Amino acid sequence: MFIESHAHLYSEEFASDLAAVLDRARAAGVDKIVVPGTDLPTSRQAILLADSYPMIYAAVGIHPHEASKAESVDMDEIEKLSEHPRVVGIGEIGLDYHYDFSPPERQQEIFSAQIDLAIRRDLPIIIHCREAEDDVLRIVGEKVARNSGWRSRHARDFDRYPPPRGVFHCFSGDSEMARKVIDWGFFISFPGPVTYPSKPSKTNTMAGVATRISAEHVLLETDCPYLAPVPLRGKRNEPANIPLIAGKIAELQGLSIEDIARTSNLAAYKVFGIGSMPDPVIAYTIRDSLYLNITLRCNADCVFCDRKGEAIVKGHNLRITREPDTAEITRAIGDPQKYEEIVFCGYGEPTIRLDVLKEVSGWVKSKGGRVRLNTDGHGNVINHRNIVPELAGLVDSISISLNAIDPKRYGELMRIDGERMFPAMVEFASECVQHGFDVTMTIVDLNDGEEEKAKAFVEKRIGAKFRSRILF
Repeated sequence: MFIESHAHLYSEEFASDLAAVLDRARAAGVDKIVVPGTDLPTSRQAILLADSYPMIYAAVGIHPHEASKAESVDMDEIEKLSEHPRVVGIGEIGLDYHYDFSPPERQQEIFSAQIDLAIRRDLPIIIHCREAEDDVLRIVGEKVARNSGWRSRHARDFDRYPPPRGVFHCFSGDSEMARKVIDWGFFISFPGPVTYPSKPSKTNTMAGVATRISAEHVLLETDCPYLAPVPLRGKRNEPANIPLIAGKIAELQGLSIEDIARTSNLAAYKVFGIGSMPDPVIAYTIRDSLYLNITLRCNADCVFCDRKGEAIVKGHNLRITREPDTAEITRAIGDPQKYEEIVFCGYGEPTIRLDVLKEVSGWVKSKGGRVRLNTDGHGNVINHRNIVPELAGLVDSISISLNAIDPKRYGELMRIDGERMFPAMVEFASECVQHGFDVTMTIVDLNDGEEEKAKAFVEKRIGAKFRSRILF
């Protein structure tokens, strides 16, 4: 199922067939919809829709186009409306310098006042930003810096990200801007234009940003009745088109549409409180593979790892409270041949449970399955012996976290003794290559110019494959 995070269903374009529009949304798998207001009348209409249809939730606010018309009495009324139990946010608010509907100074005044309202009400905001990035970032950044407690009660104690403060809707900034607002606690939503022809290799296109940010920070929206996706461009847009948008994002991310649905639904839960937090799992799917989460223990403590935080990956909750035994793991797998591969990969280091890893792998292989091990490459140190020969016949491919090619930097990123553990990891990787395993070594994209050097190190020094992973 999908959550549509931004639909203007009160628009006159839907006046004659709203019931049919909602039926089509349900048939397409869209079971929850957020309807944001753009002024006082449409905010009231959004609430009326939310009261009339259980699948609809409202947000209230004054759009920058309406800023010059807004008076203090309107702001007071928006705040009163925000107390309605079906209201989940303040929006659509922001700045728009593309059109001259309201002076920039007045837009900024109304935008700032509505963020203050959201802070008082402890609600997330839905931000519209068009050709006004500098001022939006300045205003939002100042508000976040001065109000660290905003939305804090909506963040889990062990979340490594800031509290969920809102969403930059119809995101049109570049990857650098996306990284900045994510660090402030905001999510990014993409509408139909993400499906338009463009070059994902460029960091300033919607497709380029959708390629470079982790799916965990993405919401889905249509912004209907506007911005219909390909192949419906130019027609009236509606929530039933969400799967087309999700499908394109999945393509750009190298994921399945189910992965995007699950991940974006969790993002909507964090921002708007819609839906629920999934239960912890020991087996979880990404694309066509089944991943096994057998431990949260690890000998490292990587700065970019969420093991001690939420332990969420692609909408799956990996925060298990105890380690499963072999029987539990094999039951969770079921038929290994249903999947492209079975992957030992949670937020812990699988080789800490080497005996379980070997036993489960042997069972998978006996059932005709394929096995991949994701590891930090410290298995020999952890187990005080060379474990590579023991993996022969049990594991088909091995992914090793390289992270950095300088021992000191490696140690800093993983918060371990880099001078000791880097050579041990390299030796493990080389041993795996020599034993004929299909070996891939990965780094996290830290945007520090080291990727080409790391690629050459992996391919020429070790003879393995190389891959860069998304960080944020």
